[in-house]
Amino acid sequence: METEKRYKETSEIPVAAVIGGGAAAMMAAVALKETCPRARVLLFEKNHHLGAKVIISGGGRCNVTTGREDPKDLVSFYPRGGKYLLSAFYHFPPRSVMDWFEDHGVPLKIEEDLRVFPRSNDGDDVVGALSKTLSSLGAEVLLRSAVQSVERVGEKFLITYGQTSSSELSVDGVVVATGGNAYRRTGSTGDGYAFAKALGHSVTPLAASLHAFVAAQPWVKELAGVSWQQAGITLNSSDGARNYHFQGPFVFTHQGISGPAIFALSSLSAYEEFSPQRPLTLYIDFFPELRKEELAQRWRELTDQHRKKQCLNVVDMFLPRSLSGILLRELAIPPDRSIAELSKAHQEKILQSLKGFSLSLVGKMAGEEFVTAGGVPLEEVDPRTMASKICPGLSFAGEVLDIDGFTGGYNLQAAWATGRLAGESLGNMLTQSD
Repeated sequence: METEKRYKETSEIPVAAVIGGGAAAMMAAVALKETCPRARVLLFEKNHHLGAKVIISGGGRCNVTTGREDPKDLVSFYPRGGKYLLSAFYHFPPRSVMDWFEDHGVPLKIEEDLRVFPRSNDGDDVVGALSKTLSSLGAEVLLRSAVQSVERVGEKFLITYGQTSSSELSVDGVVVATGGNAYRRTGSTGDGYAFAKALGHSVTPLAASLHAFVAAQPWVKELAGVSWQQAGITLNSSDGARNYHFQGPFVFTHQGISGPAIFALSSLSAYEEFSPQRPLTLYIDFFPELRKEELAQRWRELTDQHRKKQCLNVVDMFLPRSLSGILLRELAIPPDRSIAELSKAHQEKILQSLKGFSLSLVGKMAGEEFVTAGGVPLEEVDPRTMASKICPGLSFAGEVLDIDGFTGGYNLQAAWATGRLAGESLGNMLTQSD
């Protein structure tokens, strides 16, 4: 009970709790302490270190933010919550995020696809900069301190926390920035939703987002590792009533299909229900830059030049060898048949497959979801401050809100921006009431 004793001895000092140890929580705690230096700021993290999910993002390199700087352009990369984020993005845009990290000893680089990484390619540097800043500002980081409950008691909040035994702390303000329930091994287990409900908020339906798909076709394992840099991919709902489209890179896996374009489609279709009995149908256009007539012309030119070649060798001029073999097998076309022997109907089937190769998707790749779709409804939180409209002194930041973006630094950008806004706003409130 030493923490409670210290609080009683300094009861005239405003006290705030930040629940979570990820991007939004760390930035919120920094901003809170900078805005109200007198406040006692405690950050509660259930893990034994900060930023577990931040460190592994971007394949361990940490895709800090995006090189896209116009907030109005930026919001189009969020299937849910884009327009809501405008205030936060104007307040703390990607350029300000980059400046913040570089000013705190993390040199950054912008890659060709506009993803921003530390020059070191090490996510530990990003978390290290925030950790050092929290320490230098005097914020208290309580590791292995899982928050068990948050209650409203009068005008204050009672935080109950601890791993093996329970301690209590009364605080003046709270920022809930616990993340969602994706990548559960990093500690994102959805605790924030329970805290939100206990304080009068609701939570929208939740779904996995930014994940790979499991395919029904057993031959996908033969293509594991085969990738394509620019495909037009269309996903049809199991009842055929809806379709989603995205253009970009993808890769086959041992169980199905993955990659940036697939992640984007999984985000757009997050609430679609499907199963082996009711699969989604995926169509891959390998040449989205060409109309079918243009691709047919290219096919005719090549087949006229190579009439004696085997069909497989001609399809190889369009696709990787392993994929060519699968395509012909699926179309029941003998790969050793010469082009001269190939009927017009078979040639038309090949062209159709090059513009619409199909897969049946029967499941989500379990445990690989990066982000949670859904969360605290945006109409319950002020976009200008991230403060609750229901419970004074309570704020939210990051993935616990009904906000999610595509891959490319967009989810971390939303976390930094909402965390910064939540921390500053709560800091201002504590300063005014001090």
